Amino acid sequence: MSAAEFKKQGCPNCDDILKMKAEQERVLECTTGTYDGAIALINPEDSWVAKWQRINKFVPGLYAVRLTGSLPDDIQDELRERRIPIRGSAAEDH
Repeated sequence: MSAAEFKKQGCPNCDDILKMKAEQERVLECTTGTYDGAIALINPEDSWVAKWQRINKFVPGLYAVRLTGSLPDDIQDELRERRIPIRGSAAEDH
């Protein structure tokens, strides 16, 4: 998926959570270009790496191993209100 397609279609793994489809401002708020490592995921359900990283239910694609940054406070608050955990961030401590 190209960057333009992602901005238009949203995240195929998390659109029901972050609601980025056709919301370019929300895409910019919920994504980052600052990351460490990458995983090329071709066959998610058969990959031990995908299972270890808890992304074995994701669609095939290229994924960051670790992100730098956090979601804006208003989006974190919205997710907490909906009782959706925020993985891998300081937000998990709240």
